Amino acid sequence: MKKSIISMVLFMVAMIATAKDIKTVVFTTTPQMHCANCEAKIKGNLRFEKGVKAIKTDVEAQKVFVSYDSKKTTEEKIQKAFEKFGYKAEKTDKDAKIPVHKDEQCENM
Repeated sequence: MKKSIISMVLFMVAMIATAKDIKTVVFTTTPQMHCANCEAKIKGNLRFEKGVKAIKTDVEAQKVFVSYDSKKTTEEKIQKAFEKFGYKAEKTDKDAKIPVHKDEQCENM
């Protein structure tokens, strides 16, 4: 009985020690996303950033949702990562209305 209690306590301590602190940040980009190629370029490049766990893009809303492990990276590092592949990212929130720039041309087609 003692062994099973000790084992259970050790297991719980191990789980707490390895728990990840997953957060989500929302960005809008310049230039704006226009198509599936734009989405693929963003997802394809951000997925290699340390700590990034998931990326969801929404062309209509002009938003990029990035879930990340806050023990491995920061919002600022992710924001800076956009510059590596030709975008500027600006933090926003999920409810913000982003105006669409209809006069921009897509360079990813």
